[in-house]
Amino acid sequence: MSSTTIDLNSIRELARKIALLNAVSYGGRAQSKPVLGKILGEKPDLKPIAKSVAAIVEEIVQEVNSLSQGEQISLLKSLWPEALAEVETKARGEKARGRELPPLPNVERYGRVVTRFAPNPDCVLHIGSARAIVLCYEYARMYKGKFILRFEDTDPRLKRSSIEFMDLIRKDLEWLGCPPDEEYIQSDRIEIYYEYAEKLLSEGYAYVCTCKPDQFHARVMAGEPCPCRALPPEEHLRRWEGMLEKVYGEGEAVVRIKTDLKHPNPAVRDWPAFRIIDTERYPHPRVGSKYRVWPLYNFACGVDDHLMGITHIIRGKEHLTNQERQIYLYRYMGWEYPEAIHYGRLKIVGASLSKSKIVRGVLEGLYAGWDDPRLATFLALKRRGIRPEAIKRLILEIGPRPADITISWENLYAHNRKIIDPIANRFFLVWDPVRFTVEGLSKEFTVRVPLHPDHPERGGRTFHIKPINGAATFLISGRDAEQLTPGMVVRLMELFNVEVKAINKGHVHTVFHSEPYSEARRLNATLIHWLPEDRCIPCRVIMPNNTAVSGFVEESIRIAKVDDVVQFERFGFARIDSIGEEIIAYYAHK
Repeated sequence: MSSTTIDLNSIRELARKIALLNAVSYGGRAQSKPVLGKILGEKPDLKPIAKSVAAIVEEIVQEVNSLSQGEQISLLKSLWPEALAEVETKARGEKARGRELPPLPNVERYGRVVTRFAPNPDCVLHIGSARAIVLCYEYARMYKGKFILRFEDTDPRLKRSSIEFMDLIRKDLEWLGCPPDEEYIQSDRIEIYYEYAEKLLSEGYAYVCTCKPDQFHARVMAGEPCPCRALPPEEHLRRWEGMLEKVYGEGEAVVRIKTDLKHPNPAVRDWPAFRIIDTERYPHPRVGSKYRVWPLYNFACGVDDHLMGITHIIRGKEHLTNQERQIYLYRYMGWEYPEAIHYGRLKIVGASLSKSKIVRGVLEGLYAGWDDPRLATFLALKRRGIRPEAIKRLILEIGPRPADITISWENLYAHNRKIIDPIANRFFLVWDPVRFTVEGLSKEFTVRVPLHPDHPERGGRTFHIKPINGAATFLISGRDAEQLTPGMVVRLMELFNVEVKAINKGHVHTVFHSEPYSEARRLNATLIHWLPEDRCIPCRVIMPNNTAVSGFVEESIRIAKVDDVVQFERFGFARIDSIGEEIIAYYAHK
């Protein structure tokens, strides 16, 4: 291998490292210019071949940007863990100056902080899930701990999980930049739960109840024991075997954990730990009919939190009752309950966060899919061009405060705008187009409009206006046309000023007035954007309510790539979804 090849390989590796670090630091999207600048700063001897290095950087940046943020983090973790640690330390310092998370309680009691996100995989994730994910992930990173993903799929009847949702949840966590260190699936752990059930039954801390549900409910509300409760452990173990061996049918026997029957919260009194499910009728998507006795949430969750070494449980305050239930289980087993942080409810104005409604809407065709722009799913937000870093910044800003909080979409958009504004190239889009003719043109015009006003180094878009018999025809947006009246002077952005003469059947007739922008300012002329009628591409922008805005976009949009977020001037930010004879984009926000 020649020295030249070795040098090129080393440049590529350095570019990959710096591009990954740049991407992780800025919402998952690396930028070529700072990557190139960093390389030339570290390796000044490469400046004579800067053009070749720039080509390598452009290739590597495209490669890095094709990865999710989670994949970028995983790659850095495996190849350059020290560099990733430096970036995370810097990020924590920035949070300390702005969005610092409060310290976790009693960290010194534990050798290593371990947190978990434990979804029921019965739907894709949505913005309501972000708080648990981001807080658990960030706290684990803050203390150099471990973040666990645990699928709680133990209800094959009412909260039916699916393998598809598991896969989508894994991808959502990668996209959000919160990849787990370990993963568990509760349907793989049924035998473990059985072992602890038998231990509790044999020691008299649990019992098998065969009472009718309404009869048990009446007794427990009165603080009285049911007839099953006082039976000896041997009888309960016999009944347990009957549950496993199909002696009892669905709904005929339940394992209950003994608690205080006078507990002020009736929901805590002798709570259910296992029930029978007819898995011939309701097979589990992963294990089919292998098991018919399934643990309920509090039992499986309580056992797993202990066995997985969870030190800090971070969840909504709707789980406070569950903590009361699980404390009995921990007391009987001689375990110490983890630290528990319960945050308040988070509501987002205008967002439906009901998983059952989302699933039903998709299955019934109300929504086009899990990424329908009307939804608040991560898939929908991703399709609209919302960056994962914006979601993380919003959650860190809110933190784990116990008070309930209501936010609006604009709270999220404000964070997203700060991320995408510096990287989104600008283009002209005219929607509901109206023909706009300018007469009295005595020469050709060539204008160059920058792709981004703050980054001239990116280049620009060039428009050539060649009048025919002193006239040229443009397209303007219908909204702009509605504001025009004869006699008005308006400026076509970056081009020239015209005077409106007439508006006939949706066709605006104007005459050239002047060229300098200073004249437009003097006359307080309205600025409108435009496109040459013969040099534009059909475009459809899908709005958050799933309606479509149709129009035309400038030809230079073809330099953009699918997934790029662009700014259509005077319209808003949008993510490019497809590029063909027609451009399809999804609207993000203003």
